[in-house]
Amino acid sequence: MYQGFGMEVLTSAEMGRADRLTIAAGTPGFALMLSAGQAVAGAAMDLVEEGPILVVAGPGNNGGDGFVAAAELAARGREVSVILLCERDSLQGDAASAARGWKYPVLPFNPQAIGRPALIIDALFGAGLNRPLEGDPHDMIEAINANGAPVLAVDLPSGINGTTGAVMGVAVRATETVTFFRRKPAHLLLPGRIYCGRVRVADIGIDASVIGEIQPQTFENIPQFWRKALPVPQIDGHKYARGHAIVVSGDIAATGAARMAGRGALRAGAGLVTLASPRNALAVNAAALTAVMVRAIDTVVEFAELLTDKRLNACVIGPGAGLGDRTRGFVLTALSAKRGLVLDADALTSFADAPDRLFEAIKATHDPQVVLTPHEGEFPRLFSDISNKHPQRSKLERVRAAAERSGAIVLLKGPDTVVASPDGRAAIAANAPPWLATAGAGDVLSGMIAGMLAQGVPAFEAACIGVWMHGEAAREAGPGLIAEDLPEVLPAVFRRLYDEFGIDY
Repeated sequence: MYQGFGMEVLTSAEMGRADRLTIAAGTPGFALMLSAGQAVAGAAMDLVEEGPILVVAGPGNNGGDGFVAAAELAARGREVSVILLCERDSLQGDAASAARGWKYPVLPFNPQAIGRPALIIDALFGAGLNRPLEGDPHDMIEAINANGAPVLAVDLPSGINGTTGAVMGVAVRATETVTFFRRKPAHLLLPGRIYCGRVRVADIGIDASVIGEIQPQTFENIPQFWRKALPVPQIDGHKYARGHAIVVSGDIAATGAARMAGRGALRAGAGLVTLASPRNALAVNAAALTAVMVRAIDTVVEFAELLTDKRLNACVIGPGAGLGDRTRGFVLTALSAKRGLVLDADALTSFADAPDRLFEAIKATHDPQVVLTPHEGEFPRLFSDISNKHPQRSKLERVRAAAERSGAIVLLKGPDTVVASPDGRAAIAANAPPWLATAGAGDVLSGMIAGMLAQGVPAFEAACIGVWMHGEAAREAGPGLIAEDLPEVLPAVFRRLYDEFGIDY
């Protein structure tokens, strides 16, 4: 019943189309509802082995799923009751058919009717909710949250917008959520993901072929998504075939960030990494580095001369680089040289007063392999129009708009990191543990992405691979992680990934 979920993420509209395509191909809508309700019942049986179960049903298909689940649970000998938001005879379509399968009374829609169940099944509203909840539904959700019983949500916790992940006034805090066919954006985006608890994806009879018709542009950032782009060293390969990354260091008081980026690039697979260091920081950088090489570079002219070597094919600028003309000059030089380029931190902020200058330079490179990696504080410095004019946009929508605006791959960091391409593709990561939020972690990520670019991975896939491996490295290191730990645990992440893909090593 529960499938190995696909990497595609469907909006509410896309999921509705998947339903319609399946129905048009000959599967009745009510058959889909029966399968959905049975999946919910199975999840409920797994959650609580005994005790009364309460279904709180709404007026639409989500409520219909709840009625099917209630009837299935009763048929399995469980004590079940149903609270219904509307009058039973006002239900329509498949939901009305499902309600006819429930041969028992329904309780009034009153918070006092909840009682003390062993489990509450939230079947009020699904992923299509797009208005704030008020009145009786609002009060019922607050009562569900205050009850203390575990909650199983049908499709999505009621009160969560399925496309944006936003809380529409109030939302059910679920212990577990059963969704159907594919995840929705709100299962991955915050705050929705927090409200979902554990998410199960149920197979309800929708054939995967409908994905070809729908052609979704949003994906979960998991290895299945970028498997074909993952670089694997070959037995007859050599370090020069795996690229050479350059990391620009800041002055003597700010060198650590660049060194962490350099080590991240090397651990991610770049054949060689060189730190372009100001002369006043050369001794500090050289003393702290071993496998990462050091080159004295003070000026934009020297940097341009360095990049005449075509073997130097990827570059990181930003971590500890300093703000102002020097950093801007380095960025524009790297763009003119058409290198794979990761811009982070100071490189982004240096263009805060003239973002269009950066964007025009990116677009002028033609087919740019450029990745911008802002966090939420840096994002509005470059994309104030997107942040200020549309404050209600989801993170996914904001990053997509930023990618289109800049012409670059945009990676907006956070517990739900989103990577978007100017062509509309986007991926949402959900594997980062909370202890990854630590000083310097973003510098290592920049280096890891550059390491992928150095090996010839396209920028969008390089960013997605870097983000996923960054999260997995943090999981490998565990609580107490500091940024320096991340490159050191990457070999273990690679081993697990190779094992999963059946790659010999």
